[in-house]
Amino acid sequence: MTSANKTLLLFFILFSIKLFAQSSLQEQFDYAYSLFNNEKYFDAVTEFKRLLYFDKENKYAFKTNLYIGLSYKNGGKFDEAMKYFTLAEMKSQNKEEYFSAKIYEIRTNIRRRTILQANKILDELDSDKNLSTHKNEINYWRGWAYIFSDDWQDAYQIFSQNNLDSSLARLCQDVDQKKYSVDFAKYSSVILPGFGQFYTGEYVSGLISLGWNLLFGYLTINSFVEDRVFDGIVVGNFLWLRFYSGNIQNSEKFAEQKNLQISNSALDYLQFKFSGLKP
Repeated sequence: MTSANKTLLLFFILFSIKLFAQSSLQEQFDYAYSLFNNEKYFDAVTEFKRLLYFDKENKYAFKTNLYIGLSYKNGGKFDEAMKYFTLAEMKSQNKEEYFSAKIYEIRTNIRRRTILQANKILDELDSDKNLSTHKNEINYWRGWAYIFSDDWQDAYQIFSQNNLDSSLARLCQDVDQKKYSVDFAKYSSVILPGFGQFYTGEYVSGLISLGWNLLFGYLTINSFVEDRVFDGIVVGNFLWLRFYSGNIQNSEKFAEQKNLQISNSALDYLQFKFSGLKP
């Protein structure tokens, strides 16, 4: 066999080995992806990690890390998901892959309620001129960050811009309008005991607060009028003041509880009935 033939044979063998290796890696990716599609997330993680180990040229590095992150995210392991989305970001080969990884980082931060971190990434993407074509998607997830911050008014402003998502805009506006003003409930009860409870629909509590405050207010004033100063001090400090301050605290508490119920009801709807894209 001539030297040229030996070289050609060696080239053919090396090419065949590389082709076989690439085919084997593709089969491994397809198998791991099928597990992911069938929602066998932790089995998928094992097979994707196996692919990472054998993929010496990092041909599948971006996709593999991304799907490992998605598997962990879908399994509720948000810290682990963040680690692999960050690795996917580092292995990205173009701006679309980079943007995709960053969006999943944002969505995971929203899910685990680390909203400050989500907003930080959103600001970074928003200021990147290379991603100007993705403004709507960035704003969409900023709206969701506002929702999970219980800031329904700002969420409404985001979703209503350029008809970004009219159904979410209507929901956010409805929640914002239904919510009670905690400050109004509190300070109205300073002026008229029981009014804050009436405002939040707690009529029985409001009547009780109003009644006790009227009674002990009358007893305190009457004690001073009749020169029973000691009785006036005791009734005023230990009874009237107690019910007066308790009325203010209750008004604030009822408003906060009602707002929490309204927000949780909206979040339940988004989780179980909303058909659009969610974090």
